[in-house]
Amino acid sequence: MTILVDLHTHTITSGHAYSTISENALAASRKGLQLLGMTDHGPSMLGAPSLYHFGNLSILPEELYGVRLLPGIEANIISHEGELDLPVNYLVRMKLVLAGLHVQCYPGGTIEQNTQAYINAMKNPFTDMMVHPGRPEFELDLEKVAYMAAQLNVPVEINNSSLASGKKETQENCHRFAGYMAKYKGPVILGSDAHFWDRVGVLDRSLHLAQEVGIKEEQIFNTSPERVLAYLEERRQKRFTAKQ
Repeated sequence: MTILVDLHTHTITSGHAYSTISENALAASRKGLQLLGMTDHGPSMLGAPSLYHFGNLSILPEELYGVRLLPGIEANIISHEGELDLPVNYLVRMKLVLAGLHVQCYPGGTIEQNTQAYINAMKNPFTDMMVHPGRPEFELDLEKVAYMAAQLNVPVEINNSSLASGKKETQENCHRFAGYMAKYKGPVILGSDAHFWDRVGVLDRSLHLAQEVGIKEEQIFNTSPERVLAYLEERRQKRFTAKQ
């Protein structure tokens, strides 16, 4: 399986990452990637960029070092209703919107509340993909998340950094979730969650897990930049409809 896409990466503007977009793109180019997401944390995260950062992404070139860029956001879910921490008039301009739960940004709740918040964010037409459901800070009904991903055709991530964390609970959650994604056959994205340039495109653990549990190659978006771009164009049409 040839990996050509990494959509979950961070730059120095996230506040706790340590490379520039140029450094990340150069690393992606050297690893043979063709499509790179720039998804810095939403503004409710401590140290994250302000709205000005997200309002100015249009100045970035379409590609660097032969790698096409998708400037966007890893938006934070901030309520049990699944609200995101970027206003709609900014979300509609993003080329890529990931959404996930983070300790500093989400109030926490029961497994039912956490799961509903996650699924509500997945249903948001401004959300393109969901990230790191295997993290243990907020317990989720992982089977229900996988089922809804298949029903809504929204990719959910197998996060390489989560698998590399060394935390037993995180790894067990990721394995269970990957198994459910294999069962329900929903779309999958493998994400490096890189916070330094040398992690860009590092998807070895997530790819191994996907193959181990029987996730089919056709479920995995990372093999085809064209498929990612076609999917995102479809989502943009839904965003436009939602804004009207």
